[in-house]
Amino acid sequence: MNILPRQRYIDQIEKYLGKDYIIVLVGQRRVGKSYTLKMIRSIKEEDDNNNIIYVDKEKEQFDFIHNYQDLNEYIKSKWVKGKMNYILVDEIQDIEMFERTVRSFCTEPDAEVIVTGSNAKMLSSDLSTLIGGRYKEIYIQSLSYEEFLQFHKLQDSDDSLAKYIQYGGLPGLVKIGLDEDDTREYQKDIYNTVLLKDVILRNKIRNVVFLENLTRFLADNIGKIISATSIAKYMKSQGQSITASTIIEYIKYISEAYILHKVNRYDIHGKKLFDSNDKFYFEDHGLRNALVGGNREGDIEKILENIIYQQLIRMGYEVTVGQLQAGEIDFVCSKKGGKRFYVQASYIIADEETYKREFGNLASIKDNYPKYVISMTPLVTKSDDNGLTHLGLRTFLMMDEL
Repeated sequence: MNILPRQRYIDQIEKYLGKDYIIVLVGQRRVGKSYTLKMIRSIKEEDDNNNIIYVDKEKEQFDFIHNYQDLNEYIKSKWVKGKMNYILVDEIQDIEMFERTVRSFCTEPDAEVIVTGSNAKMLSSDLSTLIGGRYKEIYIQSLSYEEFLQFHKLQDSDDSLAKYIQYGGLPGLVKIGLDEDDTREYQKDIYNTVLLKDVILRNKIRNVVFLENLTRFLADNIGKIISATSIAKYMKSQGQSITASTIIEYIKYISEAYILHKVNRYDIHGKKLFDSNDKFYFEDHGLRNALVGGNREGDIEKILENIIYQQLIRMGYEVTVGQLQAGEIDFVCSKKGGKRFYVQASYIIADEETYKREFGNLASIKDNYPKYVISMTPLVTKSDDNGLTHLGLRTFLMMDEL
């Protein structure tokens, strides 16, 4: 099968090559890190001055590499003097004390190191402790809507958008097809693999039943402001007595595996972040849909909010939840340099009451930053009303930035 390039990630990698950085591709398993690494391998193999040293820890042939000593020996056995040696290691967190190898070879003048990992803790503790700021993290997400169209050879249409809303953006679906039963089976298999390898085994979790129930609870409540205390109360009503501190710990583990994103609240008027009561979104909304089951008619607004959040992250914005005294703004988005704007997500604005609710909160923010409502309202592509911009979801999802 041909590898479909995800050019935005290739460009980011190329940007940091030759600058003495270790490049770390991070993200949930099966979102495309391995294929991005293979794409880089294919590009670099075209130059005879390069030597590729490739390790894929998900392949049986590399089972003999258990620790950094094994990895060192393998790299040395494949090293070619006089060439640029590209050390590419897929799922490097499965190698014990891998950071020692990375630190050693990143100082070589004729080496470039690119690795992938499926756990954020790999960077926050294992890697950053030894190499400090000498690495660049590139976050690989599941497919955008535009990539979904490319991978599945679809035209931009309401029907294609409906498929994206239903099935999400795991790249592996291109081999499975967009059949309901096959897709859900594949997504559940991915979920079980991620939960087992990157959460349960890595963190030695014993209460697996609670972990699974917690993940499903968060899947069913994406986009809602919730706290560990409120979750504990709910779980108690379901016959499970779990402390808030344990819930916080488990949410941290799920987030470190990139299954889940925790989004803080931001006090727009007070200009400060709140310490508790957050929103949660899934890395891939299709995987989330597989967890909760059913169709999307009952939770379409949750899914749209999840999709919009991920697209804003994809555009490179830092995203928080906006808090006003009189209500809530779905997203406050910012970038370095002072750029900021506000986004309200809605399904369909079909009456005056919905219009006042969605546009009214934005209008109450008395500053000059741009303000957007994004919805699936029929026939809306882009319109402006007293400084408030209404964007159609399909239009938004085909944009590179706001």
